[in-house]
Amino acid sequence: MDTNATPVHLVTADPPAKGKKQGGSLWLYAVVRLLLIIPTIFILTTLVFILMRLTGDPITAAMGGRLSAAELAQRVHAAGYDRPMITQYLQYLGHTFTGNFGTTMSDNRPVTQILTTYGAATLELAFYSLIVAFVVGIPLGMIAAYYRDKGQDAWLRVFAILWYATPVFFSGLLLKLVFSIWLGWLPVAGRATTGSEITLQFLPHRTNIYLIDALRTGNVSIVWDVLQHAVLPAVALGLLTAGIFLRLVRANVIGTLSTDYVEAARSRGVGEFRLVRKHAYRPALIPIITVMGLQIALLLGGAVLTETTFEWRGLGFELVQYLDARDFVAVQGIVILLAIIVAVTNFIVDLVAALIDPRVRY
Repeated sequence: MDTNATPVHLVTADPPAKGKKQGGSLWLYAVVRLLLIIPTIFILTTLVFILMRLTGDPITAAMGGRLSAAELAQRVHAAGYDRPMITQYLQYLGHTFTGNFGTTMSDNRPVTQILTTYGAATLELAFYSLIVAFVVGIPLGMIAAYYRDKGQDAWLRVFAILWYATPVFFSGLLLKLVFSIWLGWLPVAGRATTGSEITLQFLPHRTNIYLIDALRTGNVSIVWDVLQHAVLPAVALGLLTAGIFLRLVRANVIGTLSTDYVEAARSRGVGEFRLVRKHAYRPALIPIITVMGLQIALLLGGAVLTETTFEWRGLGFELVQYLDARDFVAVQGIVILLAIIVAVTNFIVDLVAALIDPRVRY
């Protein structure tokens, strides 16, 4: 053996410097995402203003034909809708960013009161629908990945496409027909029965989220009544998103099952079901969290049809009523609030995704 041979050294990567953070700064990422909300809301409010003004001034749209020409002109002048468009726009922006959305034309109510009263109902329905989407979509996506390219996988993919492609109002009508009319298991419409509604309306300091208010009463029958009324609209809207979750989880679990560390576990004799449940499950959830913000927008859009189908008195239901009345002041306020909810939700989802996966911060 040649003792004078040059020793061979293994080349290894330099260890990270002590105290060096992996990934970008979370605080910087959060500040940038927060600042992006401002131009987003500004653009949305500007588009709403332009689209509403293309139909004329709100008073003429709502009251035209019911007032004389002199009375109509007097009200238009008093509201300032005969001023130059740029003046109206600046006044509109000032009122919007201070939370003053005006007063409805058809029933003379502050738009802010409508937003706080019925916005809680829409958020409650969206929350129920997300629960349905998670409970149905994620387990079925894992099952589809486990039985990939087999009969069970094919049927589950058809289920996902079918529910995503079916209009939410049509699926809602089918659910009402089967579970309310034919079987008589669940209520047809509304958020609660008349007796429960009266009890909840007179509850002091109510939140307008019926489940919370029902729990505050301590009456089990009211809580059960509220939950029964929430089942069908939540299922109709939640299955729409569940189809998306199912396909996302399936695709990502299958992708994770082909990685090196999963192959190493498989070579050690770990069963396929345990690989899916233990090794591929959590990585597959990251895309779900990432797209959740987009699904909130989908849920709020679907809530308009769902609330109308089930007479769920939320923002979607009220939006349709005010559109029928051509009350564009109320429509304007509701659309802006929905846009703000979507923007803020996307911000929160981005933060959660950045906490889970530091690579998102770059």
